[in-house]
Amino acid sequence: MKRELMEILACPMCKGDLELSVEEEEDEKGEIVKGSLYCRKCEQRYPIEEGIPNLLPPELRQESE
Repeated sequence: MKRELMEILACPMCKGDLELSVEEEEDEKGEIVKGSLYCRKCEQRYPIEEGIPNLLPPELRQESE
């Protein structure tokens, strides 16, 4: 996931702003490989795995894991 995406991403549950937490980043590309997105408004956390943010609602996300 590119950091620039943060400008357009919003929480799918409440449309609140998301905060980025980075666990692993590719230095040469600046690509976020692993981390999470957090919404303070509704207190939901969305994982980023293999560079892809999973913005499914929590009840749907658990079914797909």
